Amino acid sequence: MSGDGNKMVRQRTFTQSARRQRIIRKIMRHNLLPTGILLGGLAIIVLITLTMASEAPKPAPADAQPATTVSTPIVDEFGLPADIQATAARVPRNATFSDLLVPHGVSYERIVTLAKSAKPTFDVRRVQAGRPYRIYTVDSTQTARYLVYEPDRTSFVVFDLSDEGRVERVERPVETRMRTVDGTIESSLYVTLMEQDVHPELATRMSEVFAWQVDFYRIQRGDAFRIVFEERQIDGETIGIGDIQAARFKHFGNNFYAFRYVNEESGIDEHYDEEGNSLRKAFLMAPVDFSRISSGYTQRRFHPVQKRYKAHLGTDYVASRGTPIKSTGDGVVTAATYGQYNGNYVKVRHNGTYTTQYLHMSKIASGIRPGVKVRQGQVIGYVGATGLATGNHVCYRFWKNGQQVDHRREDFPSVGPVPAEQIATYAEVRARYKAQLDLPLQTGGLDPNYAMLLGAEVRATL
Repeated sequence: MSGDGNKMVRQRTFTQSARRQRIIRKIMRHNLLPTGILLGGLAIIVLITLTMASEAPKPAPADAQPATTVSTPIVDEFGLPADIQATAARVPRNATFSDLLVPHGVSYERIVTLAKSAKPTFDVRRVQAGRPYRIYTVDSTQTARYLVYEPDRTSFVVFDLSDEGRVERVERPVETRMRTVDGTIESSLYVTLMEQDVHPELATRMSEVFAWQVDFYRIQRGDAFRIVFEERQIDGETIGIGDIQAARFKHFGNNFYAFRYVNEESGIDEHYDEEGNSLRKAFLMAPVDFSRISSGYTQRRFHPVQKRYKAHLGTDYVASRGTPIKSTGDGVVTAATYGQYNGNYVKVRHNGTYTTQYLHMSKIASGIRPGVKVRQGQVIGYVGATGLATGNHVCYRFWKNGQQVDHRREDFPSVGPVPAEQIATYAEVRARYKAQLDLPLQTGGLDPNYAMLLGAEVRATL
């Protein structure tokens, strides 16, 4: 401690001692207390003096070092230092990986080296327009230090642009929770689910589960449903739908049930009805998900391009350009080429009885060529308008014993019931959900109890 500091301590101690002596003299002068009490008071004052002296500031040792504060580095959601300037953006249309880095002082040579080292982790050629990315810069020159790219909602890729050149893909933890939703359709299943803050993917999943039981192109106002399903979340935000565990769909007054049954030992993961029959048929109802039929199978249709009436021996499904087209059944590709009228098309032979064809594709999927085996639901191409077509759609054609038929009128067999030795186990799964599915469905968006009360009041007035 400096000389001035010691002087201040001595001055403060002298002032406190003088104040205590004045108090003692005042007590004795006015004879305010008996002698015994006075002596006790003196003892207390002495004690206080000793206590204050012990609490008085003490000179610091000559070799003392100033205290240091240890701070924990603060990082952002990607694990990078939060004190680095970061700029968030989305990949522009037709942009490449180098287009994201060159404006931030990264040379082409460095980008090429980084792309090669990143290939086992992430192929930079797969950067997609519209996906979010973030550039981190570390000095006034705005030179990039890190780049973070998010290929999907569940992961991100960190590119370290230093000499170290580290590339790491990080998977975000995804939480799966069970959810139940029900409702009555006023316009469409999609809109009804959106009104209840349900991810729209659930509508597509329902159309897949009940593809052959419910005609989703003829859904009526008043159709109702209850669905028990998995909802996938990251940090409390819904990012998608998992599996439908159980569902009930009331369509044209008929109840249709679906119960998911899984047996890993026998490789079963199917949806069955209440009798244990598989809901999956040998063919999908449609080659694209939840689209719209613009033209059905007919012997007489006015052709929009040729401007004359002729037979249309297929079903046209309208969908956005690039929508995946799926093979509706297992089979072998017999044709994958371009035709003047059909445009890009694929033809699949499923067995000695059935063959399907998919026309007007924007492009044929990679690896699809004659002789290749395909599975039901496998993507074989993408919706387009090649050949004799006026808009984006897929014309789906179906042959039975060499004759083109309307596939929507065919009665296809299911893939098989629950194995006999597993019926008891399946019955337990069905019982777990059926009581819940059979609860009264909501009517017209009203609270069930209020709707029941309202119905009772109406009946009482009749």
